[in-house]
Amino acid sequence: MKESIIKDISYQFAVKIIGLYIYLTKTQHEFVLSKQLLRSGTSVGANAREAQNAESSMDFVHKLAIAQKECDESLYWLELLRETDFITDEMFAPVYSECKEILRMIRSAILTTKAKRNSSKTPNS
Repeated sequence: MKESIIKDISYQFAVKIIGLYIYLTKTQHEFVLSKQLLRSGTSVGANAREAQNAESSMDFVHKLAIAQKECDESLYWLELLRETDFITDEMFAPVYSECKEILRMIRSAILTTKAKRNSSKTPNS
């Protein structure tokens, strides 16, 4: 269930990132940082989608770990874009908050999956 929620909200996040990218390139004429944000911000959802088709619990964790890294990288680019005045605080706050929430959910799913995997292992006698 949680994985499906992550997939859905990370997709919606990607849509917002694409909109922000369009604004940055067309209005602000910023092409370097915005491209980095576009790549990392859309990669979160792509990796969450891949995680749903994982071949094992470890593969699932691996795919979500990549999504986690991309999500954290997106936070970095958003912070940098705000700090350099390419986006306003009003533009920054909602997308940053959403990204932090996605990151929290991904981390939670990773920890839960690892805990379940460890608890299902039987000790050798």
